[in-house]
Amino acid sequence: MTNTDNRCADICCIGHITLDRVITPRFTAHMPGGTAFYFAKALKNLEHDGFLLVTAVGESELGVVDELRLDGIDVVALPSKYSVFFENKYGENMNDRTQRVLAKADPFTPASLDSINARIFHLGTLLADDFSLEAIKALAAKGMVSADVQGYLRKVVGEEVVAVDYDLKREAMPYIGILKANEKEMEVLTGESDPRKAALVLAEWGCREVLLTLGDKGSLIYAEGNFIDIPALPPTDLVDATGCGDTYMAGYLYQRSRGASYYEAGLFAAAMCTIKLASKGPFSASAEDVESLIKGYSPAV
Repeated sequence: MTNTDNRCADICCIGHITLDRVITPRFTAHMPGGTAFYFAKALKNLEHDGFLLVTAVGESELGVVDELRLDGIDVVALPSKYSVFFENKYGENMNDRTQRVLAKADPFTPASLDSINARIFHLGTLLADDFSLEAIKALAAKGMVSADVQGYLRKVVGEEVVAVDYDLKREAMPYIGILKANEKEMEVLTGESDPRKAALVLAEWGCREVLLTLGDKGSLIYAEGNFIDIPALPPTDLVDATGCGDTYMAGYLYQRSRGASYYEAGLFAAAMCTIKLASKGPFSASAEDVESLIKGYSPAV
């Protein structure tokens, strides 16, 4: 499948499939990764109709694309000289991670995405140059843009990933309908360590739905002038945190696309993360498993 095909989807995730080396105190593993991979796998398990994955990979990752297609995931694979190669190293605290980038893939351009149409575009940014401001504007003209800010705050120096500010944040925010950031990212982006103050800043810049994930303290959503607090559901085990943010966004957008409230969508997303933390690799449970967990921790929901 190439970008010359005209495609239309309900939810379209755009991002690079990566080569990941994951190092934790309990294991070291090599596996495919990136927002594109974790998001697609999660939505596949939720059995969401109308999902399209757009990625750009080197020849080394074409086998992963074939596996995703065999798994029933609709994939548009754009050519790239290389695939992204990440090393993610975790300490005993799974909220702490250090990264190295050993290879980069080609960025997504307005021209390469011209034939892709969707109601919701989720941008799985991994590095600052994955999506230009022009690409964001072009997608916003066709549908709602959802973005994980993480990649815009990552600069590669040598092989090390260092935190930087997103210099076009004020220009980009009016075109981003839904933005996700974690605690560290929101502070780099806004200068505010208080989640409520950070959310207000992002909303003032033009973002309509702000999602701030706060690790074991839960998450905060700010939309339509209201703060919505989402609890963290305690996991049964802490095995692998890689892809948790992507899992959260998959669950959130899945529920929002089905008409769920902000709270319902956030709680569903949080429960997916709880399940994902307890196992290695992408989210592999079902929507029924997520609902069962929510009922167990929040009988009133």
